[in-house]
Amino acid sequence: MIINATTDPGAVRHAFRAAIDAAVAFMGATAPNPPVGCALLDAEGQILVTAAHQRAGTPHAEARALSLARADGVIDRVRTAIVTLEPCNHTGRTPPCSEALRDSPVREVWVGVPDPHAAAAGGMARLTAAPDARRCIVLRDVPELSDLRQACEDLIAPFARRITDGRAWITVKQALDADGSMIPPTGRTTFSRPASLTLAHRLRRATDAIITGAGTVLADHPRFTVRHLRDHDGRAPRLLVLCDRRGRVPAHYVAEMETSGFRVLRCETLEAVPAHLAAHGANWAMIEAGPGLLREVARLGLWDDWLTIRTGAGRDMEERDAKDRDRWEVRHRGATPLRLLPESRGLIFDNERMN
Repeated sequence: MIINATTDPGAVRHAFRAAIDAAVAFMGATAPNPPVGCALLDAEGQILVTAAHQRAGTPHAEARALSLARADGVIDRVRTAIVTLEPCNHTGRTPPCSEALRDSPVREVWVGVPDPHAAAAGGMARLTAAPDARRCIVLRDVPELSDLRQACEDLIAPFARRITDGRAWITVKQALDADGSMIPPTGRTTFSRPASLTLAHRLRRATDAIITGAGTVLADHPRFTVRHLRDHDGRAPRLLVLCDRRGRVPAHYVAEMETSGFRVLRCETLEAVPAHLAAHGANWAMIEAGPGLLREVARLGLWDDWLTIRTGAGRDMEERDAKDRDRWEVRHRGATPLRLLPESRGLIFDNERMN
């Protein structure tokens, strides 16, 4: 039973899903901030507006939702706020969301997860402070909604890693054919099927940085653009980390990538890359590299989740029917934002314990 809550549990579940989906749409656009979603409900539990934080320096999800409610003329009907992350309680580039909620008709606030950032946390304490205290419910206290709590933890996992550990979240993306090779057949740049390419490009869209090696650059001259779906409009430049101990990447490649909108960082020591990215405000990075670099990433245990795309056709086999799907496997160690991607139903998750 849910204690001290007035909003119908079914309405809460529906609203959290809407808020999470709203936030997922902006994964990759909000760094150094986390993606956050908010839904505002009326007294009957109907969703009035849904909003998300879109990029740093713009209104947070709660403030945007309240602004939309005012613009739509429904602010006086708002009674419940559903927020994937604890409302902030500090003044940065935007005012505190805890105060925005206190200055609204909201009487009850549901929080997906507490804010791990000490400087911004404290929103729940402010909301429940007298006079005119609001009722706050945190999903960790509601066992029957544990799946929603897990989704909210997945949503901010990269941000939490940077804030608590001082390092970016690292996702490895690796494509293999049926023979276990990463090398496409002669004359082709990939052996992955269209659905897998969309998944890979959705990951590029969702991440703040790409990590690659000199060998990949010299062999493929990759552009690391987002194709197969639309990239975020007006997002900050994506970071490109070149692991190039011997200085083999030519200057013209770096210039081309900077001209195309990347911020290029060189790093001689692979172990330093996660902290280096965190210092530049990146929450989530994806490694797109060859087998040598990936072996070293595995040896050092630098990854947080590892996506393997396995095609059913090897280099010496006939292509299977076009309807066949590649196999998508994810190794992870608890929370993983990959669970929130639209393609997540096709992913096979294997939870590994940390060494």
